[in-house]
Amino acid sequence: MNQMFRQNLVEAVIGFVVLVVAVVAVLFFYQRTSASDLGEHYTVSALFQNAAGVNVGTDVRVSGVTVGSVVSHSLEDEFPFRAKLGLAISERYKLPLDSSASITSEGILGGTYIALSPGGAPETLRDGDQIMDTQGSVDLMSMVGQYINNTGGEGGGDSSGGDGMEGGMGGGMGSGGLEEDPAGFGTLDEQADELGMSDEAR
Repeated sequence: MNQMFRQNLVEAVIGFVVLVVAVVAVLFFYQRTSASDLGEHYTVSALFQNAAGVNVGTDVRVSGVTVGSVVSHSLEDEFPFRAKLGLAISERYKLPLDSSASITSEGILGGTYIALSPGGAPETLRDGDQIMDTQGSVDLMSMVGQYINNTGGEGGGDSSGGDGMEGGMGGGMGSGGLEEDPAGFGTLDEQADELGMSDEAR
């Protein structure tokens, strides 16, 4: 009986821990996907050529400090069909009107966030404004693959060039190119025989 009671108690404790972790995870993702924790805020938009890695709830930061989050993620209705992001920024931060936005990451394995760089204009961003100066995310895997392909292509060209040169030299040597005398003096063996005959005559 005691063994069964202990087993049931352990299972109950494990189930309670799993439930608590699930609730904490739900609350965490709810806070990240909503702007309610920003308090009073204003929303601005920004267009990006590439918004890979950005989702609703992604942080908006200035100098590494979180000042807001992404509240909408959509695509333009017309060409060139850029990604349109809605950024909710806390009213505590009055950013200049000419501020710029770029999509960056915390590292190779880090998360993606929107980095705002304040400008120098006296006017500030207001609700409904659009950030004009933007820079989309960079696809690191594509860049690495392109670099590997370019490096492999250059190596193959050098190797083929080297083989061609070696083949040319080998062909020239194999055909007796070193022994031929285009000036008509004969080969080295013939010249040596003539010198020997001259010495005997003397």
